[in-house]
Amino acid sequence: MASQDWFDKDFYAVLGVSKDVTAAELKKVYRKLARKYHPDSNPGDAAAEAKFKEVSEANSVLSDPEQRREYDQIRAMGSGARFTAGSGGPGGGGGGFEDVFGGMFGGGQPGGGRQQYRQQGGGGFDDIFGGMFGGGGGGFGQTSGGYRGFGGPQKGRDMTATTTLDFQTAVVGETISLQGANGRPMKVRIPAGVHDGQKIRLRGKGEPSPDGGEGGDMVLTIAVRRHPVFELDGQNLRLDVPVTFAEAALGATIEVPTLGGEPVRLRVAPGTPSGRVLRVKGRGVSTKSGTGDLLATVQVAVPSHLSEKAKEAVEALAAALPAENPRDDLIVRARAQA
Repeated sequence: MASQDWFDKDFYAVLGVSKDVTAAELKKVYRKLARKYHPDSNPGDAAAEAKFKEVSEANSVLSDPEQRREYDQIRAMGSGARFTAGSGGPGGGGGGFEDVFGGMFGGGQPGGGRQQYRQQGGGGFDDIFGGMFGGGGGGFGQTSGGYRGFGGPQKGRDMTATTTLDFQTAVVGETISLQGANGRPMKVRIPAGVHDGQKIRLRGKGEPSPDGGEGGDMVLTIAVRRHPVFELDGQNLRLDVPVTFAEAALGATIEVPTLGGEPVRLRVAPGTPSGRVLRVKGRGVSTKSGTGDLLATVQVAVPSHLSEKAKEAVEALAAALPAENPRDDLIVRARAQA
């Protein structure tokens, strides 16, 4: 099959290169065409997939110096040649398989006779091709997994999948079940600390190879449900912690929740402003590379309603405080950049 294809196909034309193309130029052209026609770049496009296979076949032959030499020899015999059975006995009008190989390797017999090829010790047609193209016994182009064609077995196509995790599952990691390429469930270990939108490549979990080669990969996209309190920031967990004006101004010890554990106590220093981050060491995400922290951002809570007594108290406080405008520096810095 392959030798007949070599007569019929112009691999140089398929790749759009000249017959004296260098190995480096060939590699560059092939990569460009492979990216253009790859099935992953053209999902559902049968024509692009066929072109990709055609380009890959041409490259696999021309990029191999020994196969390229054999291909050039065969093509030099003329595209009209065919591997067909002879038309009869000696002296028949049509040449056949033996005539082609006799012409290639100088085996023609005087008087129009044919060179005979015989395998010592048993063997046959496959062994002849194995000798020509570097294949061992057992058949041209065969592997333990089946027909490989030129360039080795074809890798199975990659698959994509999406799974949604609870926030805590994403933080601590878990083994989940997914449906594989064959429709059967498979176990997948989700590492601790995966974030929303992260992609995980599962080697060999995609579509199987059509000819016994390596299976494709599964690219799994992770979606993480939002938590009402916590956010994931690398290996750290973040949350906003409301404190009263009195707690922020005078200082206080407050309780802060943790993910899946008991609350911890934090000290808010007197005069703590809104936006200051308080750190609880070792209460973040634990991974192989270490453990993160819990980061609590202070948010000063302002009461939305004041009683008359409370209002009077606040007014008295305002009168007792220094006459400062906390926005003065903000205005100065803004004008400096104008």
